[in-house]
Amino acid sequence: MAEETKKPTSETTPEVVVSDVPMPEKESTPQPEPVPVPETPEKSAAPAPEETETDKEKAPVTESASFKEESNKVEELPNPEQKALEELKQLVQDALNKHEFTAPPPAKEEKKPEAETAEPAAAAVEQEKKEEPVAAETTTVAETPETAEPVKEETPAPAAVETKEEDKKETPPVVEEKKEIPPVVEEKKETPPPAPVAAEPSEPAEKVTEKVAAVEDDGAKTVEEIKETIVEVTAAAAPPALVEEEAKEDGPPPPPEEVSIWGIPLLADERSDVILLKFLRARDFKVKEAFAMLKSIVAWRKEFNIDELLEEDLSGLGLEKVVYNHGVDKEGHPVCYNAFGAFQDNELYQNTFADKEKMNKFLRWRIQFMEKSIRNLDFSPDGICTFVQVIDLKNSPGLYLFKKELRQATNRALQLLQDNYPEFVAKQVFINVPWWYPAYYRMINALFTTRTKSKFVFAGASRSAETLFQYIVPEQVPVQYGGLSREGEQEFTIADPATEDTVKPAAKHTIEFPVTEKTNLVWEARVVGWDVSYGAEFVPSAEGGYTIIIEKSRKVAAADETMITNNYKAAEAGKVVLTFDNQTSKRKKLVYRSKTKPSD
Repeated sequence: MAEETKKPTSETTPEVVVSDVPMPEKESTPQPEPVPVPETPEKSAAPAPEETETDKEKAPVTESASFKEESNKVEELPNPEQKALEELKQLVQDALNKHEFTAPPPAKEEKKPEAETAEPAAAAVEQEKKEEPVAAETTTVAETPETAEPVKEETPAPAAVETKEEDKKETPPVVEEKKEIPPVVEEKKETPPPAPVAAEPSEPAEKVTEKVAAVEDDGAKTVEEIKETIVEVTAAAAPPALVEEEAKEDGPPPPPEEVSIWGIPLLADERSDVILLKFLRARDFKVKEAFAMLKSIVAWRKEFNIDELLEEDLSGLGLEKVVYNHGVDKEGHPVCYNAFGAFQDNELYQNTFADKEKMNKFLRWRIQFMEKSIRNLDFSPDGICTFVQVIDLKNSPGLYLFKKELRQATNRALQLLQDNYPEFVAKQVFINVPWWYPAYYRMINALFTTRTKSKFVFAGASRSAETLFQYIVPEQVPVQYGGLSREGEQEFTIADPATEDTVKPAAKHTIEFPVTEKTNLVWEARVVGWDVSYGAEFVPSAEGGYTIIIEKSRKVAAADETMITNNYKAAEAGKVVLTFDNQTSKRKKLVYRSKTKPSD
């Protein structure tokens, strides 16, 4: 079992798009598949008789399959991805030309003239449908009521048409007789046929009426043919209105709008390609979905007033120790630490979540922090444009199971970060994973895609520091997480490299630093978890010289977890020897570094 925990599992573990906030309970969904999760801290802390020098056994670490970031250089992308990027760029360009990002309504307004122009045509067709039966009734009245129904379906009888034609051309009395017919027929008679086709809505209808009469005179066309002619007439009547309105609206087209996101203007240069690739990857290179996501995020940023938020003064909330950036990983990604255990401080908790206004302020602070962090990234094709997120779950059971306000606030922040900041996480490392997390993870596992899961790594309390060292060098890891980096003026800086080593169970481990005459040697060292004895001495190179005790051997308790720093001014050549005596059954992680300075 022990060896299984150390080895990277082939199963992928989940990852939140922006893991700066703990995963919410409300989004939990049952997940049947088995989940590789870390062992509980209790199990890890228990003595393990079978544990030997390969202390990998007890490592409560679950590691995802190695995730390698894709290239952002267009020429290195597969052909389908290059094609998808070009399609997305074309959609963005069209949207910029039409000002769709800042003013979505114009898209609907542009269609309005067509809809309005089409109304007369539709009205004319409807009127024709209504008038056809009326014409049929006219002929029927002249002849006999028994033929009324057949006439509605078929062309009027020729005889009836002839009679009607004679009534129109020769005898005025017949016209009087038709006046007794319903007013609709009377309108047909009185409306003079205008030569030019007008663009007003009423005139196409009149033109249609006359066309019906002409068809009836002809006596050879069917009802279907009449309808086709009507459509032609109304269509011919509509274009002039369209041409007029378009002529008014045309003029010089407005220049394309300029839209920036995270400080990068869209389509301005190659950095824009890097931005667009984030959206494509977040949507599995489905171009339309990626474009819809982009438009949605641009709209949200405008609604949330991101530009004003960047200038807003939200300092003094005391949240600097909750979420903060510190150093970079081995590949150069900035590392963001999230330590929500800080909210165990009741005063800080009340100042942050006591009411809705304070919760909203916390949310704005979190988004502002994200925006400022992104502005420090390099969006060039070969630059660094993602983070490593470290989530410290220490003291989290009480926070998430019983702290309702914290859960609500972090859930809201998580949702905003997931929806509006795609593909900004290169690796997600959960440390100090509590005993209850395996069950919780099983519930939320189904929420994440395979790609997202491939970025997740979990480590229990006993393996957190070692897990961080896999991705971040010890000199870049904060001292509270087992590293060598601490605030204030120190003898060493991040630029001074550290060495990692292992102290085997039930064994002594020594480190030697050679020194020359008149040299001042400075060193610092720490054992993760300590619970070992430590001592230092100087051994001269000259034969018969005396060994000098620099630090007497003493037991350093696990609770101390301090950094040991010391120096020795050599009066002669020799070496400084550090001794670490590990009498426990667990191997220990040792990190140290040294440098020499000229002796005064």
